[in-house]
Amino acid sequence: MITKLPFRFMVALLGLLMTLSAVQAAKPLTTIAQLTADWQRAREFTKEYLDTMPEDGMGFKPTPEIRSFAEQMLHLAAANYNFGALASGKANPFQGKKLEEMSELKTKAALTKAVLDSYDFMLDGVKGLTDAQLAENVKMGQREMTRELVLAKAFEHQTHHRGQATIYIRAKGIKPPNEKLF
Repeated sequence: MITKLPFRFMVALLGLLMTLSAVQAAKPLTTIAQLTADWQRAREFTKEYLDTMPEDGMGFKPTPEIRSFAEQMLHLAAANYNFGALASGKANPFQGKKLEEMSELKTKAALTKAVLDSYDFMLDGVKGLTDAQLAENVKMGQREMTRELVLAKAFEHQTHHRGQATIYIRAKGIKPPNEKLF
């Protein structure tokens, strides 16, 4: 009986450690507070890009086969709406519409409003989630991933396209905004 007690204790301890490990693995790596701060910073940084490009640069294309500056920014905005709707469960107000093709969004004022509104949609969606919901799975096409991963992919996407816009601004002979990592 005495020799069985330490063995049972070790099995129970191992079970407890495995349970705690599984609970820890289910927790998101980031928090709503951190995501909110990052998306707010991204919004401000993108606004600097929009403010930097002059009105006559909205239709500018460094080469004929790629998107214009406005189309690049509208593509970014459309993705913010799509990813934000998926992560938050909120309806995408532009579902079925192609922002890049909407001529009424190609002026600097209209473009700026449309892009910043997409960040506001994303921020409202993030703020409407809880830290625990970040670990929930959602379906994105054929893929299943956590809400946290959807938001990470959205952040990566907007960073990529804002980065592409750097070339457009430089090609117009203008210095782009300084990086905003923090």
